[in-house]
Amino acid sequence: MKKVAVVGCGAYMDSGYGCPGEWRCLKAAALGDGKFEEPSQVVAFVKCECPGRTIVPNMGMAMKLSEIKPDLIYLSSCLVNPKPGCPYGTGEEFAEILESSTGIKVILGTHDYH
Repeated sequence: MKKVAVVGCGAYMDSGYGCPGEWRCLKAAALGDGKFEEPSQVVAFVKCECPGRTIVPNMGMAMKLSEIKPDLIYLSSCLVNPKPGCPYGTGEEFAEILESSTGIKVILGTHDYH
């Protein structure tokens, strides 16, 4: 079973823009639905907080405290396809920053649940 980390959009999770804060991402990981190729163990779930500067330190702290390096990092569907759009960056930009900082492959999106 792959160990994965998920990065969610803090604005969506805190403001209730249709994301209750993660059951859909956790469900997709557990079942191997959506962007997950197989059932996966979520070892970290962190928030990207506006304006996006915390994405790398939050992931680094999650890995340090859990002492588990994930096999993959997933950017949540609400972070990759925000409505309204994120004024601070795109999912692709955030993925590039995380990949270059951690050396871990980043997958764009988690699920297609509505």
